[in-house]
Amino acid sequence: MSRGAYVTLVTNAEYGRGALALARSLKMVGTAFPLVVLATERAGALDALAAEGARIVPVEQPALSDDFRSRHTREKQHAAQPFLKGSKPKFHDPLDNFCKLRLWQLDGYDRVVFLDADTLVVKPIDKLMGYPEFSAAPNVYESLTDFHRMNSGVFVARPDRDTYAAMLRHLDRPDHFWPRTDQTFLQDFFPDWYGLPWCFNTLQYIFFNLPHLWDWRQIRLVHYQYEKPWQADHPKRDKLQPLIDLWHQVNDHGTLPERVDTPFAEPAEA
Repeated sequence: MSRGAYVTLVTNAEYGRGALALARSLKMVGTAFPLVVLATERAGALDALAAEGARIVPVEQPALSDDFRSRHTREKQHAAQPFLKGSKPKFHDPLDNFCKLRLWQLDGYDRVVFLDADTLVVKPIDKLMGYPEFSAAPNVYESLTDFHRMNSGVFVARPDRDTYAAMLRHLDRPDHFWPRTDQTFLQDFFPDWYGLPWCFNTLQYIFFNLPHLWDWRQIRLVHYQYEKPWQADHPKRDKLQPLIDLWHQVNDHGTLPERVDTPFAEPAEA
């Protein structure tokens, strides 16, 4: 690509903290591409992100109808589709997720790779810039049957303002409800999405739910879906302490451990 970039979204101080670790991880693995931060008015850590070399682009939620906003409040979202597998922190606002769509308005880039602010890059991922729109990894963290569902924490896109306009027409339709906000919407808008290998978006619950998939030699990115590694009251610390330690080592010291293995794997047969 003549011009590519990584893009993340920061909507509050908590995700600013996550994005800072993400920025440091991209530097650690020697990426050749810049980081663009889509930042809402409540975003935090922007000065620190700029000091890391990130480009800050102010954004706001897309123009959405009052009815759409009413249907997608945090309370209604969680009541209609409860998060039964893990917990979403209180700072999570489902409507903010649609700010991701603003990346299609970015000018001057041939290809972008979106990375959620709660991801951490542990090996080079620049080859993603060669993948087509729309590429995403499966939403696998509990069962292999979930390979047919995509996860919108990492995806490859081609900015285009006409695409953005088409998205808004498809998004805000009368009485339409997106159970998992941007994730459900993007899978519906791009029904023929190209599947990335799971190692480019390794969801943290694989560590204890699907330990046979956890192979540190292959993993390129760890995605801290549900609970965040910087939470003081982390409810799954007993299961995820090595991944919490991984995040702090990158964020605080700018280094990576040689490997992170899971203790939940079945012992190999003799």
